[in-house]
Amino acid sequence: MRLLLLFVVVPAVELALLIEIGSVIGTANTFAIIVATGIAGSWLARTQGLSVWRRFQERLASGAMPGNELVDGLIVLISGALLLTPGVLTDVVGLLGLIPPSRHVIRNVVVHQLKDRIHDRID
Repeated sequence: MRLLLLFVVVPAVELALLIEIGSVIGTANTFAIIVATGIAGSWLARTQGLSVWRRFQERLASGAMPGNELVDGLIVLISGALLLTPGVLTDVVGLLGLIPPSRHVIRNVVVHQLKDRIHDRID
């Protein structure tokens, strides 16, 4: 079911959004938005990825376990991949994963879900 969502529903929604946006603002403007989000996203992915990497190294150097940094790194990686996927919806989700305040919220949700899964398997 998840694969159906990933490979059929998401691209169909993306296509519908692009067609709708293109009919409202025009093809050239729609294309400009896609290019602009790609440029902004690549810059954010690079800067945020380096920031996460620095924090990861600092935690290791201090002898602490870099748990949040590992989750942040995964979110930045997935967000960067989403930005490579053409479309508006994936760009919005990707950009949210690269902005620190929203990434913090995403990280808290992911960590909570992981803890619940671990707890369920232990019981």
